[in-house]
Amino acid sequence: MSALNTMLSSGPLPPSPNRKSSSRRVVLVLILAGVIALIFVGFSVLRGANTASDYVGAGSGAVLVVVERGDSLRVIAEKLRSADVVMSVDSFLAAVNSDERASSIGPGKYTMREQMSGVNALALMLDSTSRELNRLVLPEGLTLEETVAIASKTTGISKANFKEALKAPGELGLPNWAADRPEGLMFPATYDLSGDESAADVLRVLVKRFSQTSTNVGLESRATAVGQTPYEALIVASLLQAEGLPNDFAKVARVIYNRLEAQMPLQLDATVSFALGINDILLNEEQLATDSPYNTYVNAGLPPTPINSPGEAAIEAALAPANGKWLYFVTVNPDTGETKFTKSYEKFLKLKAEFQAYLAKSTSD
Repeated sequence: MSALNTMLSSGPLPPSPNRKSSSRRVVLVLILAGVIALIFVGFSVLRGANTASDYVGAGSGAVLVVVERGDSLRVIAEKLRSADVVMSVDSFLAAVNSDERASSIGPGKYTMREQMSGVNALALMLDSTSRELNRLVLPEGLTLEETVAIASKTTGISKANFKEALKAPGELGLPNWAADRPEGLMFPATYDLSGDESAADVLRVLVKRFSQTSTNVGLESRATAVGQTPYEALIVASLLQAEGLPNDFAKVARVIYNRLEAQMPLQLDATVSFALGINDILLNEEQLATDSPYNTYVNAGLPPTPINSPGEAAIEAALAPANGKWLYFVTVNPDTGETKFTKSYEKFLKLKAEFQAYLAKSTSD
């Protein structure tokens, strides 16, 4: 028997010296495959989680979301999630973080859609068509009654509710020196309201804006320099707002202070018109004799309250009157607002005649 036959017939072959190395390779391959599988599964889970945190598309239907004054972007995101506009807070905040315009989102009522992606929800909030305009515009010189009328029309809150709120002035945030008198403190400005305010809420917003302006101009600290309390300076500012144009405010203020110092009645038609509830600039003798504490023809000193809500320019002029000895002023041309000042009564009569000539000419034309 050959040696080869002897080896074949003698039993199984001895183990290969490389078998252990091959087994290790197999194990490594299996481990690597497992790691890859885990990575793939983890990626799929994460991708699924991300997808599940945000809706896809522009949504459908309609839902109203109210953003209140002072709401942070996170609070807005939470409101959107609660209304099912977005699936998660993070989906909206992710969109916000990539768009600097998001900081311009203001208070108001927004008509949104249900189940929107964060990006689409942000885009719609930035679109002016989604926002119900609830803008309150109050020009300078409105009386308290006029302010209430405009606020009621803008907000849909009844005048009765506003008047009821005014009966509790202590709840409106008035400064202590106002002694619960709200006249003159409903600051004229443009306000973007949320739309969910009560009458008292709206009034508090106006008073808060007044307080900000009062602080900016230093009303309380500067009133003493012109010999007035802050409230008296505000009354003077209301007279300037009613009687003059911004370019003349400081000179009209000087006339008022000169007349007060000389203990002369102010004789301002605007105060009588206020007492009568009218806006006329031409008053007859009967009207000028009206029995009212606001009639500065028959009562010395300032009227008891502001007659309107003055703007910042009028308040500033009341605190910084021009230098001069004028005691009289006449708006000789109401169309152009041309106003002339004098310390002479005789000159005043001439200015008055100039005004009457203007009236005669305008009537004839």
